[in-house]
Amino acid sequence: MGLITETNAKYYTGSTYYVPTSGSGGTAYVAYKGDVELYDDGGGNPAGPANYYVAVNTAADPTTFTRLAVGTYSINSSPNWLEGDPNMGSQRIDFNPAIDGANNPRIKVQLKNPALWDNYGSYSYITLEEVITNFLVAYVGAGKIIANVRRTDVMFHAKRGLQEFSYDTLKSVNSIELDISPSNTAVIPQDYVNYVGVYRIDGLGIKHPIHPAQNLTSNPLEVPIQDSEGLPTHGEEGQMIQADESETWKRWQEANDNNIIGLNPNEPGFNTNANVYQQDWWNYAYGQRYGLNPVTTQNNGWFTISEREGKFMFSSNLKGQMIILDYVSDGLAYDGTSRIPKMIEEAMYMHIAYSILSTRSNVPEYIVQRFKRDRSAKLRNAKIRLSNIKLDTFIQQMRGKSKWIKH
Repeated sequence: MGLITETNAKYYTGSTYYVPTSGSGGTAYVAYKGDVELYDDGGGNPAGPANYYVAVNTAADPTTFTRLAVGTYSINSSPNWLEGDPNMGSQRIDFNPAIDGANNPRIKVQLKNPALWDNYGSYSYITLEEVITNFLVAYVGAGKIIANVRRTDVMFHAKRGLQEFSYDTLKSVNSIELDISPSNTAVIPQDYVNYVGVYRIDGLGIKHPIHPAQNLTSNPLEVPIQDSEGLPTHGEEGQMIQADESETWKRWQEANDNNIIGLNPNEPGFNTNANVYQQDWWNYAYGQRYGLNPVTTQNNGWFTISEREGKFMFSSNLKGQMIILDYVSDGLAYDGTSRIPKMIEEAMYMHIAYSILSTRSNVPEYIVQRFKRDRSAKLRNAKIRLSNIKLDTFIQQMRGKSKWIKH
């Protein structure tokens, strides 16, 4: 059977319609089946408000749907479908009170954002659970390379594979828009592993890279309070007493960045937006900054990461600015994000097979080496596929190389 189970209407609009039963107590529940799992308030990943709502219309006005009050419907976590029931595998939405078909011709279950957005493009992914199940079917059993293996072992190696691929192969970059707080900080995202880039967004919506401070300053992990002799002070239980704030960070936060970068905001044509190619600016400063250090000669600011506070710390010129933080996670932070691009599905199978065989003592070495080579080959193919290089991109780049450099 086909892999697409949703209708076009359900996919594009996120709406599913039901006709309630007339008489005999009305409709007490509906069976919802879709590619997106529904959850009520407090559920989901991460926990939050419900990702759907229920609405009904009337015979007098069939085009207008009225949302039901929260609390009059809920997901039944134990529907107890009977064997052979066509609703097997569906989620059950119970109504209290039941909906009478005499007054409400149709019931609509509507996905809310971001659940609807998550559904768009979901066909290009396969879930981690499906990878595990497919591997057990295709690679484990009598007469196969792996005669038997526990599902928990396959799950462990699948998760480790997803983690490793997320760092170097998938490069699934999460992007979050933040406003820098008055204290010049931004909290590290919950599923953060490492940053890809930090950017300031100007008034034109264009991003400018914010560079790490590197050797300009640092955020000390410990800030002990010292006595008059310079020795760290300790509490009653012998623990070191820490200051609330680093003096290094305090001085950096209060510093005037123009004293570091050598920029005069009163220069003609000075503009914090992307339009730096103004003629007035070039007439004023043309050729005067040749040979300066690009690390310090820039107006985008700097950032450091405070492991002590779990925050990104920014230079003083970025106070109140809007930034974009691009970072990578490991793909396992939430159940809902454990999705794997279909382009690396075969590489995942080879990784799991090699990981299982290489940890067993009775497997011949030539078989282990064979699967090691297969894993490397499939991983290389996955990287090529995910690079998404198109012929038009090459053509545009080569056309750009043929231009004359003019003064």
